[in-house]
Amino acid sequence: MSDDAKIRPGQLIPELAELPPPFNRLCFVDLETTGTRPTRDRITEIAAIPVDDGVVGTPLVTLIDPGVNIPDVITRLTGIDNAMVAGAPTFSRVADTLAQLLDSRLLVAHNARFDSGFLHNAGKRAGLHLRLDSLCTVKLSRKLDRQYRRHNLDQLLERYNLTIHNRHRAWGDAAVLPLLLARFCQQHGPMAVAKALSAQYKKLSLPPNLDPACLHDLPQTPGVYRFYGADGAVLYIGKSVNLYNRVRSHFTADRQSDREMRINQQTVHIDWTTTPGEFGALLQEAREVKQHQPIFNRRLRRQRALLTIYWRDDDPAPPEIRALDDIEPAALTHCHGVFRSQKKAREMLQNIARAYRLCPQQLGLEKGQGRCFARQLGHCGGVCEGAEPEIAHRLRLKQALAPKAFAAWPYSGPVMLEECNDAGDWCVGHLFDQWRYLGTFEHPGDNHAELMPSPAALDIDLYKLAVDGLLNPAKFKAGVLRVRPLS
Repeated sequence: MSDDAKIRPGQLIPELAELPPPFNRLCFVDLETTGTRPTRDRITEIAAIPVDDGVVGTPLVTLIDPGVNIPDVITRLTGIDNAMVAGAPTFSRVADTLAQLLDSRLLVAHNARFDSGFLHNAGKRAGLHLRLDSLCTVKLSRKLDRQYRRHNLDQLLERYNLTIHNRHRAWGDAAVLPLLLARFCQQHGPMAVAKALSAQYKKLSLPPNLDPACLHDLPQTPGVYRFYGADGAVLYIGKSVNLYNRVRSHFTADRQSDREMRINQQTVHIDWTTTPGEFGALLQEAREVKQHQPIFNRRLRRQRALLTIYWRDDDPAPPEIRALDDIEPAALTHCHGVFRSQKKAREMLQNIARAYRLCPQQLGLEKGQGRCFARQLGHCGGVCEGAEPEIAHRLRLKQALAPKAFAAWPYSGPVMLEECNDAGDWCVGHLFDQWRYLGTFEHPGDNHAELMPSPAALDIDLYKLAVDGLLNPAKFKAGVLRVRPLS
């Protein structure tokens, strides 16, 4: 037989009394709203129920005048219409009471990101910063009940034998959450529940000069983020498929390194740019790091005079170490590897000479004619003294260099790499030619070939991204990539 979701002030819920700090002070919250967009839609009803050491406190339950029209579809779902909220308090009138309930307590909600997003934006409009350290019962269910595929509230009520008589109203949906958490404790034990909650709750250690409100505005979408110092200089640039989670992870005390601590101490401002998918985020990150040279970025910084080994298998000339910037686009297929110095390039040639019994004279590593010193030691196949055909030596050299070869441009001209978000309602186009990035366009369906600038020097980081984007698009975790040749 099912249990009604009824709780009252002063009631003891024994299972919640067994939860350790900080999970012994909770505020269970549910909102009804005019829609699903926290930056544009408004709250129509609030229920907030404090529970300290298992004892239910005095709740806040009230309709809210949203100041905007309530759509009919919302009225059909919740039963709340414009007439019901006429004369109800505005959010700003109850904001202080709500702030007191949330102070020193963790907000618990089903799909907490939804509720905390609406509360953050409503608080900002009211000129109030609400403490919104939150726990989500959806995430908790996914962690504890992994054998189940669905974790919406109706499924959990059925699974744990609970009943709500006023579903889709703030009080009914909020009042069932303490009992649902108690059921989790009964089923899995309070310590297992606390461990699962700890995986969600990461105490943030924010920079002293950073407004914590900015973290609540972070979207859960792909993009690039930037940390700034007091002088406006860019300290760090990063990318993520989930900006909200990634940026907050920098300020999680239990994961801080010395480098993260230094970023933490110096950051005074954060901004970000969203992208349709991971490819665009990686592309923008690589470009911005080279442009701004942030002091805390080790990777992707501008490299000077990168070198490559240039060799044609149809030319008797030995391999040549050249500056990568001097190579014509069509000649990239004759390039092998990228090196920061002549020494590194020569070391690679010396390594393949030993591994493949190649002649150092034929590789341009030694001067002279006739029998080389490596031949005397048995490390050369003997092409230098006519002991093996030159074609055999060149085939081994080709085999040795093949893993380092640049990919051939697989198109007859430029291509637009179209990137759409997972919902398919936002697309951009990244223009490439001969592995060189030429620009990103908000209208990828247009033909931008006539707008192409003269090819810039090859950027090795963007080259690697282009190879993956064009030849292995499924590699990227977010967004959809499609190739559209322009000629």
